[in-house]
Amino acid sequence: MTTLEICCYGVDCAVIAQQAGADRVELCAAPREGGLTPSMGTLQTARRDISIPVHPIIRPRGGDFCYTAREFETMKSDVALVRELGFPGLVIGMLDEDAHVNLGQMRQIMALCDGLAVTFHRAFDLCHSPRRALETLTDLGVTRILTSGQQQSAENGIALLRELNQSSTGPIIMAGAGVRLSNLQKFLDMGINEVHSSASRLMASPMRYRKAGVSMCSEAETDEFSRYCVDGDVVEAMKSVMQMSSVRVA
Repeated sequence: MTTLEICCYGVDCAVIAQQAGADRVELCAAPREGGLTPSMGTLQTARRDISIPVHPIIRPRGGDFCYTAREFETMKSDVALVRELGFPGLVIGMLDEDAHVNLGQMRQIMALCDGLAVTFHRAFDLCHSPRRALETLTDLGVTRILTSGQQQSAENGIALLRELNQSSTGPIIMAGAGVRLSNLQKFLDMGINEVHSSASRLMASPMRYRKAGVSMCSEAETDEFSRYCVDGDVVEAMKSVMQMSSVRVA
């Protein structure tokens, strides 16, 4: 059984992903930061409007994954909220100063997540030793690891992805970062059963009047009148490829 997880920045995108046949949604805010914890309102709306599994990301800020005590307290509060709202799983990850999995923090998170499916996200791709991290996360009991094989794109990380997938005795290895319709079959052919994709397109703002020369971002060249949104046609096509691949294997 193959699984297509779609990264969604907002509930509208999650609705599109669901309608197009996605199996699961990773729900995030702040695409320019690579995904941050969604607001309470977003979480509540997702629980109301989305019937497929939704796994919110728990990430209080952009940048590295080495968190202060205060940041970690925030993350634990967010985990408790996600569990209270009834989500089936979440996405999280933290490293220590030496870029190993922060065992003390992750033990606390796993205790709070009792009964939830935990995905350790691409903090894995910044860790010092992926093999040691896999052993640690296996012992912790995480459900899956989202990884690009420690490369900028999963396609470039195929060698490590293959090794991790073959050697893992616990966590599902889910390929993500640059996974798209054009290269999806490569991951399926090596036995990867879960893939993560944004499957997105750039969507123009509906605003007719557009104030020029003013940006809400510190990067002055940012286009405030376009944003990325899930492309339902791409999700549908990716899911079709995965289903055909499953039939051939069977």
